[in-house]
Amino acid sequence: MIVVCGEALFDVFADDETGNGYALSAKVGGSPFNLAIGLARLGVPPAFFGGLSTDMFGRKLAATLEREGVDLGCSPRPAGATALVTVDLDARGVPTYQLYGGSTAERDVGTGDVARVPEDAQAIHVGSYCMVVEPVAALRALVARQQGRSLIAFDPNVRLTIEPDRNAWIRAVAWMLPRTDLLKISDEDIAALYPGTAPREFIEIALGAGVALAVVTCGAEGVLAGTPALGIVQLPATPVDVVDTVGAGDTFQAALLSWLSRHGLLTRAALDALDARTLRAALTFASRAAAITCSRRGADLPRLAEVEATL
Repeated sequence: MIVVCGEALFDVFADDETGNGYALSAKVGGSPFNLAIGLARLGVPPAFFGGLSTDMFGRKLAATLEREGVDLGCSPRPAGATALVTVDLDARGVPTYQLYGGSTAERDVGTGDVARVPEDAQAIHVGSYCMVVEPVAALRALVARQQGRSLIAFDPNVRLTIEPDRNAWIRAVAWMLPRTDLLKISDEDIAALYPGTAPREFIEIALGAGVALAVVTCGAEGVLAGTPALGIVQLPATPVDVVDTVGAGDTFQAALLSWLSRHGLLTRAALDALDARTLRAALTFASRAAAITCSRRGADLPRLAEVEATL
């Protein structure tokens, strides 16, 4: 089982501008929430470890996860409100996020809740803003407990509009790299945290810190990935007519994890032994999945049959 950790929330879009305001629509979301659903749709049913409110939004989030086949057995159900995030799309469909919330349900997860997570989990995925605000203590405790037992996957998913302290993100990445087996990060995240550092250079830094497989998504420029044995390989982007890029990174990571899991490669030893052909096959699958998400509005992640039909 892959356990996905972090926030579940509602993304709020402005569908239309009215004379005195906006017509809004609210959709289930949050990077870890999206990733968990992506895994389920791609044939690898996961568990979700994150605070799900008992309010109407939280009930909808929980019902959606369960309907998609995500196990909620280790998710706390605090009484705090569900966080809301506005999504502002630019002319290219690239989103900017603004969080409305503070003492919200996704933050009300403590170290005592870590006992809910099975110790025999195949993989633990952490990332997004819950690694720089509470429940960071609980997630760090979980990573420390599971390091060497489960594969540890990490996607920083930097959102400076949600947590503006750049140094908090840098500290989170520095803490995670020596504990991470599979790292996925975007070139935008690297540029935001480490100005002047090229993606290839960051991959070398990550591998030097102990990461087994480091992947950098570069939008229209494709994907870079490296392991200590292979060095760095590059894959071009999958051509797509972009509607928006909401959920693209979550889709890529879900697809990569699912491909590795379905091929019996979701272990540290298997990542250490990857050959170039296998790595390219995994990256191609993940890139095709992300392209499908970019071709439709919002984080509507693809199902396994949809991706396989493009290969």
